[in-house]
Amino acid sequence: MDSPAFLLLALVSAGTLLRVWGTETVTALYGETITVPCNGGALPPTDVMFIKWKYEKDDGTPGDLLIKQAHKDKATVQATDDYAQRVSINDKFSLLITQASLKDQKTFTCMVVSDVNLMEYPVSVIVHKKPSSVDIMDKSEVLQKDKPTTVGTCVAADANPAASITWKKNGKPLVVDGKAVVITSSMKLDPATGLSTTSSTLQYTATKGDIGAVFACVSTHELTNQEIHLEPFPIYYPSENVSLQIVSKKPIVEGDNVTLKCQADGNPPPSAFFFHIKDQKMLVENANNYTLTTISREATGEYKCSLADNEKMEASKSIVVNYLDLKLNPTGKVVKTLGDTLSVKAEKSTSGDAMISWTKNGEKVKEPEFSKLTYADAGVYICQVSIPGLTRHQSFELVVEGKPVITSLTKQRAGDAQYKVLTCEAKGVPEPSFQWSVNITNEESSYINGKAIHKITVIPKVNLTVTCSVSNKLGSDVMTINVSSVFKDDKEGKGAQEDSEDQAKLIVGVVVGLLIVAAIMGLIYWIYMKNSRQGSWATGEKEVGTSEESKKLEENNHSV
Repeated sequence: MDSPAFLLLALVSAGTLLRVWGTETVTALYGETITVPCNGGALPPTDVMFIKWKYEKDDGTPGDLLIKQAHKDKATVQATDDYAQRVSINDKFSLLITQASLKDQKTFTCMVVSDVNLMEYPVSVIVHKKPSSVDIMDKSEVLQKDKPTTVGTCVAADANPAASITWKKNGKPLVVDGKAVVITSSMKLDPATGLSTTSSTLQYTATKGDIGAVFACVSTHELTNQEIHLEPFPIYYPSENVSLQIVSKKPIVEGDNVTLKCQADGNPPPSAFFFHIKDQKMLVENANNYTLTTISREATGEYKCSLADNEKMEASKSIVVNYLDLKLNPTGKVVKTLGDTLSVKAEKSTSGDAMISWTKNGEKVKEPEFSKLTYADAGVYICQVSIPGLTRHQSFELVVEGKPVITSLTKQRAGDAQYKVLTCEAKGVPEPSFQWSVNITNEESSYINGKAIHKITVIPKVNLTVTCSVSNKLGSDVMTINVSSVFKDDKEGKGAQEDSEDQAKLIVGVVVGLLIVAAIMGLIYWIYMKNSRQGSWATGEKEVGTSEESKKLEENNHSV
């Protein structure tokens, strides 16, 4: 027997008082170091002799761990089992156990021996471990409408105590009802570590309202709570409605390509359809459309589509093909003679009300009627017929021909120019050619809408009679004009200028003479009035004249 044990036996035999305190509980973390306090961490009495730690084995017998004597710095490890390498004591006499496991869930006792007392402080150790992982296994890829489907199995592995698992949908707990929601839970204990693994399987019957729903499993443990979310599941359900869509520009006209598109509201969408085209049934797989190319008016009618695996699920639509035909008489280039008649007829065939319009050379006109053709009637006529989505047009070019007729022949001299300009105007189609009876120094011509204008420059030295001749393949015309010499015109112009200058001089002379006479008369009147006033002032008489003198004076003023 070692000395501490012998001493302990001697103390007990000598009547030392033994006290046992109530059991304290300490919670430790799995894999961490367990700190078991002695007497709650209070300092031992001053007369302490030694402190000893022991524990209760699985069979109920005590087992020694270590002893620390007051006069020694180091403790003596007494354990001979697994604890021999894992136990130690700190400066507060707390027991330290490394690498905590569930096997350490025991009662450890701190024995404090002093001169007069022997105190025991039992401590119960509980080891907790949060789940090493929380995962959802065996996840489903889809959910079936009105059919129970396993969403997945949530597993919280290696925990102590065992974790509890619940399920949520869109953040709200799912309640088991045995029909739409079925949850099966289980717990498995690892015999080597004693750790628990909890599993929970959710079986769910989906509806269309669950599209986009988010499912989650929640692991609840004393150390931590974890929530794992699943991505929204596609909800599979059979088709309940079928629709047929006509894909084409509106309205549909002859020559268009028209696509029939069949759609159903099932999920996943159906991939095979029957298209009923008139009296034929066309199977289309891995697509939902069928195209009618270059559609004609005969294609007007009802069209259907149905599911390949359920032909009772069908839909129909009617197609109306708009068409427009136009026949114009005449067309192309039409050549007529001046004064002729021309009948124009436009015939149309259309699927609806049509609008008809006419243009001539790009300008809007009424429907043409030609009872007596004129040159003004010539031009390009376009007939346009239109219905919504469709337009047709045809045209003809009208040419009105006639022999040329001279409409005017004029002469003109610009200022004192040494030449005259003769202008000959004529109407005729085709374009007439011009001939003059004089030599030409310069010429210019134009031809617009059947009107021809020809200008020439001449220098007549003597008086002339000039002839303008026009002609085309249909006839000719002639007109003459008298043209005076430009030199004779110059002489007449100079004489007239000299006469004008003499007349101007005469007028100026007359005006100057009148101004001189008026000035002299005014001077005489002024002198007379001055002398008359001086005589009156000298005699002191009033300046009073007779009525006769006043009249004479007024007459003299007027004569001035």
